Amino acid sequence: MELIRGLHNLTAKHRGCVATIGNFDGVHRGHQAILDQLRDRAAALGLPVAVVIFEPQPREYFAGDQAPPRLTRLRDKVRLLAEHGAERVVCLPFNEALRSLTARAFIDRVLVDGLGVRHLVVGDDFRFGCDRVGDFALLREVGEARGFAVEHTRTFVLDDERVSSSRVRTLLASGNFAQAQRMLGRPYRLAGRVVRDQQLGRTIGVPTANLPLLPGPMALRGVYAVLTRLADGREFTGVANIGWRPTVGTPRPVLEVHLFDFDGDLYGQRITVVPCARLRGELTFDGLEALKRQIQRDQARARDYFRGVALADGGSVEAATDDSAWQSFLASAPLAAMPTTSESPAAPAADNDDG
Repeated sequence: MELIRGLHNLTAKHRGCVATIGNFDGVHRGHQAILDQLRDRAAALGLPVAVVIFEPQPREYFAGDQAPPRLTRLRDKVRLLAEHGAERVVCLPFNEALRSLTARAFIDRVLVDGLGVRHLVVGDDFRFGCDRVGDFALLREVGEARGFAVEHTRTFVLDDERVSSSRVRTLLASGNFAQAQRMLGRPYRLAGRVVRDQQLGRTIGVPTANLPLLPGPMALRGVYAVLTRLADGREFTGVANIGWRPTVGTPRPVLEVHLFDFDGDLYGQRITVVPCARLRGELTFDGLEALKRQIQRDQARARDYFRGVALADGGSVEAATDDSAWQSFLASAPLAAMPTTSESPAAPAADNDDG
């Protein structure tokens, strides 16, 4: 798979493809269905599959902190697109220059001159261009004149509802990780490299591995029972806080995870964290002693959750040590269908960011 950043990096070898355009946030099963559609058409035409995405996403450019939370970082999005058949990912910087293009100028510069698109797959509600005239009908009209076909995407429905990034965000915020997994086609996960932080956890007997998160709205915020995979393939249950740590403060949001029954140094290692159940929201405490007592309660609840899962399954939550075992492990991950607390999590702002 080739990642192409910006129109200026498109060359003659990139012309001629079957393409789609969108945010592809989360690369959920609806997106995967679009990629299947592209692969079928690309195979028939003998052309590569290209996906055009934007960075930042348009809603982030226009709305800033009021934009919907991201489900996937750029690096994870590109990896997932490649896993589902994208041979080229064209990442266009969404800036004033791109924003100011008219619909026809966008078609000419990106689709015709840049990619030499032969077949385009987009939603019939797709809109683009600063003049707001870019739509499915215009694409078909220009395509007939410029030599490319336009096909609308197939809606992917699961349990009588349309799969969308918006719906996945709502499920995550409500603690329904089991249904979010069904819509994503995989458990929701967070990954990154462990950094040195304030190391306050060690002072209260709860060492944590800390992953810095992107500033801005977060899909998850609170305390969770989690599964964590280390770089060497070992997995551990544990408890994680995702957010701003209001009691001690932090300059940017962070994921801090405490691994049960682990003793070692994880600094600099990449780890993967799978939230399984929402325990509570973020709270502010009157000092470290009160925080420590709450953390102990959180640990007990997380252990009880995994113990209950093991008893229900008639087995135990055990580690898997290779990639195939990890995928099998994830496929049967003990994900909750609701929070393990009576607390009602705040619902995310409504959005229509499903592209």
